[in-house]
Amino acid sequence: MPEFTCKLKEYRTGAGLTQERLGEMTGVRRETIIRLEAGKYNPSLRLAIDISRAVGAPIEEIFIFQYSNSV
Repeated sequence: MPEFTCKLKEYRTGAGLTQERLGEMTGVRRETIIRLEAGKYNPSLRLAIDISRAVGAPIEEIFIFQYSNSV
């Protein structure tokens, strides 16, 4: 299973957005943004794209999945 790192808070605050405002812009509740920032929720592709556009950063810089080499 890949390790998930989320840098959303860094990009969200850099864009001057509150959790509530980002949620409004992307059609999710503030609680979803909180869970994403804590790394406790993996976004759908649609949500990841919407967040990427809202904060002005590439998806792969916001949401990082690291796979181990062990099988």
